[in-house]
Amino acid sequence: MSVLVVIPARYASSRYPGKPLVELTGATGEKRTLIERSWRAATAVAGVDRVVVATDDDQIQAVAQSFGAEVVMTSSKCVNGTERCAEAFDALGGGFDVVVNLQGDAPLTPHWFVEDLIKGLQDDPMAEVATPVLRCDGRALNGFLDDRKEDRVGGTTAVFTQDRHALYFSKEVVPYTSRVYSDDEATPVFHHVGVYAYRPSALGAYPRWEAGPLETLEGLEQLRFMEHGRTLLCVEVDARGRQFWELNNPEDVPRLEKMMREMGHP
Repeated sequence: MSVLVVIPARYASSRYPGKPLVELTGATGEKRTLIERSWRAATAVAGVDRVVVATDDDQIQAVAQSFGAEVVMTSSKCVNGTERCAEAFDALGGGFDVVVNLQGDAPLTPHWFVEDLIKGLQDDPMAEVATPVLRCDGRALNGFLDDRKEDRVGGTTAVFTQDRHALYFSKEVVPYTSRVYSDDEATPVFHHVGVYAYRPSALGAYPRWEAGPLETLEGLEQLRFMEHGRTLLCVEVDARGRQFWELNNPEDVPRLEKMMREMGHP
């Protein structure tokens, strides 16, 4: 199966304008922009035929091209990363069996997350979209709960059936648990990782659908597939001791930099 990875990036984020161009300092003291770190994560994935950055912003285009990325310019009318991926796929003339959306706010995404995701989609003919989930340990769960106490939107959580087909995604912490977990203890909460693998037919249909009430309320693009009866596969991935976090708010910058220092991530 031929695989295209698209990194959608926009400047005008409502929560964090200019986020793709924010610089993060790694363990060696070197500063790299968020978009470069996300691109480097994408190029480390095995079995990928092409990696592109999709944006509507000239600044992001210039920065991405400066470190060697291929850029596809897309419309400013794209309301989310999935719509931007669909437009980029069309602009490239199609021709891929799987399109991966590696959102540009998760620079610590390990390559095997994406590799497992592609394999999961290959192995489940019922699934039209696949996305990774990571079982939270107590440390991660407490981070989510702390964000909600401070009225910050942190990570997204997922619940799914026994065959791993998604039931719901939320920016609230679901399922509810009253237990207090130690840092290294496994919890029943799954963190949704912001990566998607689409079959072209599902990706092509997506921009034609209206956003439903759940997508609108939660602000989660993947809910549009579910509101239109499409099957999403949740692929449980193994962190292998790696820390993982997404950059959603300015407060996440020091958190990510601390993780990079602890993991020796350059």
